[in-house]
Amino acid sequence: MPRGLVWDDTRAFLAVARCGTLSAAASQLNLGIATLSRRIERLETALKLPLFVRQQSGYQLTEDGADLIEKAEALEAAAQAFTSEADLQTQMSGQVRLATAENLATELILPALPEFRAQYPELLVEVVTDISTTNLHRRDADLAVRMVRPERGNVTLRRLGTLGYGLYCSPDYESRRETTPDLGDYDTDIFITWGEMQSHLPAAQWVERILRGRTPALTTTSLAAQVAAAKAGLGLAVLPHFIARDAGLVCVDSDIGVDQPIYLVIQTDLARSRRIRALADFLTDLVARNRERLSG
Repeated sequence: MPRGLVWDDTRAFLAVARCGTLSAAASQLNLGIATLSRRIERLETALKLPLFVRQQSGYQLTEDGADLIEKAEALEAAAQAFTSEADLQTQMSGQVRLATAENLATELILPALPEFRAQYPELLVEVVTDISTTNLHRRDADLAVRMVRPERGNVTLRRLGTLGYGLYCSPDYESRRETTPDLGDYDTDIFITWGEMQSHLPAAQWVERILRGRTPALTTTSLAAQVAAAKAGLGLAVLPHFIARDAGLVCVDSDIGVDQPIYLVIQTDLARSRRIRALADFLTDLVARNRERLSG
């Protein structure tokens, strides 16, 4: 072990790397800026490596610093596992933080949650739907139900089912659609799609391929807005089957090749926690009971 190395300084290193500035990282750690700066300098001295380039706009990782991020996160996970061991043996009370997509939360999980609450009234479930910024390895959530397979972090993964998507519109729009010889090209259709920040989504990429440079009728940043726009007759939208059908929309194409797997992801060091396991089992059973509805 390098002389002078203080394990807790890796927390300071990760906070600055994630926040980009001393002030933001100091606020996150509830430390003074000068104290945080000294911890970074102490860590650099112990490792004999420059971890950051100090710029007027903030702190930028050096190549050596970037190479150490994954190892620092492993230390962070080990420390959290060490301090949370007592929590694994607690009674069925406390808080469980679940990260999931808003559509799964509002249309599937929350309507069924009274059933879970009746069985575990002392458990507080916190539902986080802003999953684009949620990382289990940072302990932003205890477990997650999501459609993207995690590529990193100390997590346990299980596939629960499939979320099926289709092309939907309102009955009024369907009655006004023009028929063309080239079925499936949608040359005369107008589309509702995602905004630029969500352009990485499979549904957004499918619409972009179909439009081939044409301008959509509308872009939104939420699924609920897309459903409302489709119901208003603004055009075609790629939507999950179970949401679109419940909204009374017409399916134009039920299989467009953008179905997504549904994964249950749990912090590995929390997998033995009774409260985490209780919610995980409930979610597993919930998806199983709704498998046909979800897949379409």
